[in-house]
Amino acid sequence: MAVKSEEQQAAAIVFRVRDLVVRQRTQTINAIRGHLAEFGLVAAQGLFHVTKLVTAIEQMDPTVPEAAGPILSLLVEQLRSLDARVAELDREIGRRAREDAEAKRLMTIPGIGPITATALAALAPSAQTFKTGRDFAAWLGLTPLQRSSGGKQKLGETSRRGERTLRRLLIIGASAAVRWAMRKGSTGNPWLSRMLERKPPMLVIVALANKTARIVWALMAKGGTYRTPAIAG
Repeated sequence: MAVKSEEQQAAAIVFRVRDLVVRQRTQTINAIRGHLAEFGLVAAQGLFHVTKLVTAIEQMDPTVPEAAGPILSLLVEQLRSLDARVAELDREIGRRAREDAEAKRLMTIPGIGPITATALAALAPSAQTFKTGRDFAAWLGLTPLQRSSGGKQKLGETSRRGERTLRRLLIIGASAAVRWAMRKGSTGNPWLSRMLERKPPMLVIVALANKTARIVWALMAKGGTYRTPAIAG
């Protein structure tokens, strides 16, 4: 396996630290949700909706005991501090993505943004480590387990082995693409449209993440940038 450069090692640290801070932010949000739920205050899932709960704490909602206000305010302060740190790390990752040649090429792939591109460039082994894109997808844990029954080969759930961090990022990107396609009712990707017509959304998400991983490997192994099938044709 090729030794990573100092820049790649530094990028890996930035990404790992961001991952840690994001987990801490999620824990803080869950704590706020849990405590306010005890007083009957709930909000929809998602980072955006937690604002409702923060407002309830800051404006001293009458359903929240007065004695609990100062303690809950500490969680709000912590959440804002973590938000600022995530934003700072996002800016650093964006800067590195713009300056890293490989990350810039990977960002030409639909669904690959600065965070995923930087993580792939910093955390993935050399493309020469794998013979094919399928091998790279398998290393990520995105290749479905194969089962045979009655002479028929069936694909089951993914192995969930391999690099969890990169797999999660590719799954998140694929999820966003599938949600957008389902909401709009159409997509510029004929392959994705056909898959959504025949398969459940979760299977399509994993299949799209697998397909993206193979494209990532091709660009890392052979260079160049991504071209849509229509242009490539």
